[in-house]
Amino acid sequence: MEDIIEAARTKQEGHYIRLDDTSLFVEERGDGYPLLILHGAPGVIDHRFFGNYLDPLCDRYRLILVDARSHGRSEPAAESTWSFEQFVKDVSALARAMKLDRYAVLGHSYGAFVALQHAVSFPGDAAQTIISNGVPSIRFLWEHVERSLRHFEPAELREQVTASWEREKTAQTQEDVASLLHDQMPFHFADPYDPRIPEFEKITAPAAYAPAVLRHFANQGYGLFDCEAELSGIKQPLLVLAGRHDRTCSVEAAEAITRAVPGSELVIFERSGHAPFVEEQERYIAAVRNFLDRHSS
Repeated sequence: MEDIIEAARTKQEGHYIRLDDTSLFVEERGDGYPLLILHGAPGVIDHRFFGNYLDPLCDRYRLILVDARSHGRSEPAAESTWSFEQFVKDVSALARAMKLDRYAVLGHSYGAFVALQHAVSFPGDAAQTIISNGVPSIRFLWEHVERSLRHFEPAELREQVTASWEREKTAQTQEDVASLLHDQMPFHFADPYDPRIPEFEKITAPAAYAPAVLRHFANQGYGLFDCEAELSGIKQPLLVLAGRHDRTCSVEAAEAITRAVPGSELVIFERSGHAPFVEEQERYIAAVRNFLDRHSS
């Protein structure tokens, strides 16, 4: 286990890509067809959230793990640009700046919301899009989260998670964010006591949190997003990944995406919550590899 953690930490080299108004930090791994990887949870995590869990793809794919604007090691950007719409625009801007002719995008959680809107707003810019534990509209999100929380056991963990969400609105320091993220983690795994949770936290450390960005989004409910009515206009091949026990992004939301996007594909991870790339890593890698192998050549 210690070797795995150390391997993840030694790969924290990267470089900056200049956009019009800021610079984004990216870490590249592997060679081959480019896959832009977008993290979730504004202010709470950075590209290191994926640890080394996606590294088996490096044999054929060039993984480009991105710190969103004002996140992680990316350059601070003006607060006026901290928006869902700007995150979406940054995907194409980053690809242009990196001179990527053809590329795929994989977004997880909030990154999946960004990736899906990118496929709608910039159809065909990405040659393939992978939506990992996402939703097409905010209407799928909060009702499912609240229902999941009501049934979340034991009660002590339910109270712990609820309190951690409230602390997002006032978090000031790196330690504040690390603490609330730790308290939320049981909610995101199918088994709240999954022994891989502490391993995951070690492998993905140390992240560079963005408390100001977190407060910004938490106090506005993470913003409104809804591309459900426009999904039929997506042109590129689309893969949707969902955890059967995801308490944040439901299987129902994943099914709504695949019903609306012609030719899209859905893979459900029956033993996973919100982190199938950890909970069912081999099957997750196989699903992504199979999709890219068929559509990127």
